[in-house]
Amino acid sequence: MKVTVTRKDLSDALDIAAGASSVRTALPVLASIRLEAKNGALTLLGCDGEMWADAKCAARVDDEGSVCVQQKLLSDIAHQLPEGEVELSLEGTQVFLRLGMSEWKLMAFPADDFPPIPDITATGSLNLKFGQLIKAMASVSYAVSDDSSRPVLTGVLFSYDSETLTMVATDTHRMAVHKIHQEGIGSDVTAIVPEKALRIIRNLRLGMDDDITIGFADSRLVVDIGTARIVSQLLNGQYPNWERVVPSEYTRVWTMDRGELFDNVKRAMILARDSANRIRFSGQGEKVVISVRSEDKGEAKEEVAMVSKNGEVDIAFNGRYVMDALNALESDGIRAEMTESSRPAVLRPTESEDTFCVVMPMAMG
Repeated sequence: MKVTVTRKDLSDALDIAAGASSVRTALPVLASIRLEAKNGALTLLGCDGEMWADAKCAARVDDEGSVCVQQKLLSDIAHQLPEGEVELSLEGTQVFLRLGMSEWKLMAFPADDFPPIPDITATGSLNLKFGQLIKAMASVSYAVSDDSSRPVLTGVLFSYDSETLTMVATDTHRMAVHKIHQEGIGSDVTAIVPEKALRIIRNLRLGMDDDITIGFADSRLVVDIGTARIVSQLLNGQYPNWERVVPSEYTRVWTMDRGELFDNVKRAMILARDSANRIRFSGQGEKVVISVRSEDKGEAKEEVAMVSKNGEVDIAFNGRYVMDALNALESDGIRAEMTESSRPAVLRPTESEDTFCVVMPMAMG
């Protein structure tokens, strides 16, 4: 195998294929990337045993062939090299990577040992603008759990009923919801998509106005844009009844400037890290007093102007959860809907009912 490709094209393709590879695995082949030079293109394929992602880039192919190399090593090199044309050549049991005066010699592994990407025929699909999907994913992904003992919470629920696509993520401490009201974007779907697959989709080289189709077939998801493909196992299990978590009513409302609130919480987090990120929010007239205390370092207080509706209440939240939600809720204004200090609150943009975050309170401390 001998192939020449631009550094940028190689790096872009690795951003997609490497997303599916495994960093911790008992099978060394799953920690590698499969390179195939054929028909004027270089195709990179990554796999962790349950997910595959390949990406194709234009190349000058002098000798066709395929080989596997360590994914992390190749990614680190490709992202550090200067712009230019990279030559990859298989020589014996090693792959040589050359660009200008730089030369790297990488261990090669047989390509035949690498699991091929499955050929999937979708039985259902969702069709969206790429920018629409990216915004929806950003609105919920921050709330995905990293607890492997509850696998269904490590993904995002996709639910479409012919009229509304609802995406939900939760780690049981907070829950993010985003709705897209649009008819005719696909078949009825209920699926839990691994967050890892969504990260790869975000790296696809598409414009915000380009169309993207997510196909569903039994227990798998497939995305094919021609220059890249993603195939992933869906998460099995029953997703929690998220609608029961959303408070059915509220009696208190704080309306605040999102940027001002974010900056104040960020400063308070300097001390809050010493107390499990606990920050106290107190509604006092037309302001919210943000306070935090560290037994070892001291105390801090910040104030945010608000428009109040019965807003006299003291409540504590994990400051990092509040910041995550504020980052995702794109809006000049933010509204906090509450009842009492021991019950969850809802954070939502002032101009939208379709994106929100439910945050569980902490003990006052």
